[in-house]
Amino acid sequence: MRKIDVMITKEKVLEALSYVDDPDLKKDLVTLGMIQDLIVEGKKVSFTVVLTTPACPMKDMIENACRNAIVHYVDPSVELHIKMSSNTTTKNKSGRLVPGVKNIIAVASGKGGVGKSTVAANMAIAVAQLGAKVGLIDADIYGPSQHIMFGLEHERLAVKEMDGKTLMEPVEKFGVKLLSIGFLTDQDQAIPWRGPMASKALTQLFSDADWGDLDYLFIDLPPGTGDIHLTLVSSVPLTGAVIVSTPQHVALADARKGIAMFRLPQVNIPVLGLVENMAYFTPQELPDNKYYIFGKDGAKKMADSLNVDFLGEIPLVQAIREGGDVGAPIAIDEQGVEAAAFHQLAEKVVRAIAIANSKV
Repeated sequence: MRKIDVMITKEKVLEALSYVDDPDLKKDLVTLGMIQDLIVEGKKVSFTVVLTTPACPMKDMIENACRNAIVHYVDPSVELHIKMSSNTTTKNKSGRLVPGVKNIIAVASGKGGVGKSTVAANMAIAVAQLGAKVGLIDADIYGPSQHIMFGLEHERLAVKEMDGKTLMEPVEKFGVKLLSIGFLTDQDQAIPWRGPMASKALTQLFSDADWGDLDYLFIDLPPGTGDIHLTLVSSVPLTGAVIVSTPQHVALADARKGIAMFRLPQVNIPVLGLVENMAYFTPQELPDNKYYIFGKDGAKKMADSLNVDFLGEIPLVQAIREGGDVGAPIAIDEQGVEAAAFHQLAEKVVRAIAIANSKV
């Protein structure tokens, strides 16, 4: 008996794709409006899947799920062409303060010495390696360090004229656009600014700079919950905050205060998650060994108790420290074992941002 060909229609294709869910947003691709430019011509089917971020770590998995759905529910002999694209989600629809920047993420800690700047630098680089357009502001006005970590210690800031306004030009390295007060001061010069002056300087790093189009702009905040933080949450449209701590009780106590600040009713900034830095020590000669010299699972337990996502552990290894000291953060090595923790962190952060943006 001759097999009768079943006509392929757009309706059947969309029905099949409605069985494919975005694993983070927990809804199907059709409902989310992620299927675009659908064309059906006989046995030929083509469409575009528009992801919520160019840094989507599950792009291949979603594409394979779409292929399987079409083969299973429509026709196994279909000639299928899928284009994977992206349109980074944002809540900054008005473009307030920084028009071309879709998401601004604060990287904060309750106290100093927990490696927040190291985490911010490596996380920004790792997100850029995923394919996103990324910027980083060193907002630690009194103790800037990002220009050192990026190997730009002797860089001086350039400016340009645009629409009758003088704008600072971020320096780009490792795929990240960077601005730091360190570009404006001598390395031996103290910065004796009072709170209002420091707050104004921070605002200018946003408003008086040519950031262009960015998917993510990370802000390396100073420790604590002072003037800089209050200026940030009141004047900058933050997407969310990432909190960095170490396992010790005293560090976690301060991290708890940092989380509480972002959750104040008058602030109300989503806490995207908690990172535990220096979580364990791994000797170079014993790469499979983990020594929890500062305590184990402290940040993870606190995250659970505060209903905050735990974004992962960053090990205490010599290569991470050396990378920051010589201006070559460990994350630039995309295949490196030591860099793997930052690449995993980057994937979790972009997913957390997409989830936060999906909530009304």
